[in-house]
Amino acid sequence: MSAGPRVFVTGATGYIGTKLVQELVRRGCRVRGLTRATGLAQAPADGPVEWVPGNLLDPDSLRRGMAGCEQVYHLAAYAKNWARDKQMFFQQNVVGTRHVLAAAQACEVRRVVVTSTIVTLGATAPGVVGDENMARITPRFFTEYEESKTVAEREVLAWAARGGPAVIVNPTRVYGPGKRTEGNSVSLMIDQFMRGRLPVLLNHGVNVGNYALVDDLVRGYVLAMEQGRVGERYILGGENASLQAFFALVEAATGQRHRQVSLPPLAARGFAHFERLKAEWVGIYPQITPGWMETFLADWAYSCAKAERELGYTITPLKEGLRQTCEWLRPQPKDGA
Repeated sequence: MSAGPRVFVTGATGYIGTKLVQELVRRGCRVRGLTRATGLAQAPADGPVEWVPGNLLDPDSLRRGMAGCEQVYHLAAYAKNWARDKQMFFQQNVVGTRHVLAAAQACEVRRVVVTSTIVTLGATAPGVVGDENMARITPRFFTEYEESKTVAEREVLAWAARGGPAVIVNPTRVYGPGKRTEGNSVSLMIDQFMRGRLPVLLNHGVNVGNYALVDDLVRGYVLAMEQGRVGERYILGGENASLQAFFALVEAATGQRHRQVSLPPLAARGFAHFERLKAEWVGIYPQITPGWMETFLADWAYSCAKAERELGYTITPLKEGLRQTCEWLRPQPKDGA
């Protein structure tokens, strides 16, 4: 059996990246993963994985990692809720992506799958299900993350138009078993709900999101590498559901019911502003910021039909995905245990 392609992965130690590396190894790929030098000792031992110390702002480390590679998956990004220096989002997400593309070109990589996000496509109007061709309904960006990822995505599309072999994937809200980090925030929200520690329901739970099981997403990455068209975007998601319907499925999966009180938008915005001020004045990391509160007060209903049609992407029903996630969360020790 011949060896699989040599693959370089940025963000290889993150929530999605860890799962992707495991899948690539399972498929026989020879994987190199980018990791910060400080995290090299903690890098997981996933079989034949070569860990390359570096970061997105170190072009030499990217070229070292990509040397001899045929494929690159770019997942690394600054996707946190808040940064004291807002330029952090643009340095990591825009400048970092430029460095990845430049290194891929210098190393003559055959294909690059770049991670964008559903938020670059913008919120959807009530009752509307969007797709990759839908124009943004507003030029406004809710967060620096949304703006920086939009700028980065435009640069990738421009690079592809000049002959760069890039395919873009736009994940929706990802959930499922894996690392319990900020990147897995939906699963952490489910965990809090299961423990009865999420007593409020934002805006009666009417706002709609699209939820992607992480295992579906990882398979979508591989399909995008194998079959995606250069210069195209592919939404990798799952089912659309209101927050109220989402939690109803969690209750059905666990057999537990938890009373929630609706938090009106005005009160929610006030709380978010307080959290931002606390972060700016005291340095305590905020639970949420005003921009992210506005994001969750909007609808993000999207279709994965293009990925299903062109890539063979498949979706795990939300009910089944949440059942798997709740089963994974249930054995976790309770806080302080």
